[in-house]
Amino acid sequence: MTHPDHDSIALIPHPRKFTGCELGLPAADPVIESQARGEHMPSPAVSRLRARVRRGLDRLELSFSLQGDLARLRIPSAPAPGRADRLWEHTCFEAFLAPKEGASYCEFNFAPSGAWAAYAFRRYREAEPWVPTVEPVIVVRVAGDRLELDCLLSLERMPGIAADAPLRLALSAVVEDAGGNLSYWALAHPSAKPDFHHPASFVLELGPPPKEGVVTIPGDG
Repeated sequence: MTHPDHDSIALIPHPRKFTGCELGLPAADPVIESQARGEHMPSPAVSRLRARVRRGLDRLELSFSLQGDLARLRIPSAPAPGRADRLWEHTCFEAFLAPKEGASYCEFNFAPSGAWAAYAFRRYREAEPWVPTVEPVIVVRVAGDRLELDCLLSLERMPGIAADAPLRLALSAVVEDAGGNLSYWALAHPSAKPDFHHPASFVLELGPPPKEGVVTIPGDG
């Protein structure tokens, strides 16, 4: 997916309805057990979810915009900046970065609370140890029916990622409603069940960065 300059890219909800058990969530964790009793389906409280990407010399700028009835959503709001795991159990935004060729990739999760997570994978879901040398910078805004999250990512020393080479991206989000139900949003849903790691999810292609300025990676309006 490559386009001329536009404002943003639409994330679409996975169309099917699931329970946590159907998604294969483990039942040993009380939080997961609670999720397994809930439903995972497109949320009627969300009217649209869009993303925007800008690439600089050694950085990636990501913007997510969720529009809907925010009062009907569970949005982590208490300030909790810093690294944290299992952010995908609640409302969060995600980005997956991969080189143009090869099976390795990195995953980033960003919560509206300011918490973040980062993981590296040698290939599909095969994790390897990694701690980013530069933490993401996250800015969150809530106004009316809109939740916006901006993130600045450093591409330096990212496993398998060269700051001056082409990239493939998968952008996604998990949205939790007031009843604890989850909906899964992404640029593409290539599998029958939500799977943001799926190789065919990496549909956005970024060319090498310009020598000066930034490249805006577009959408459809």
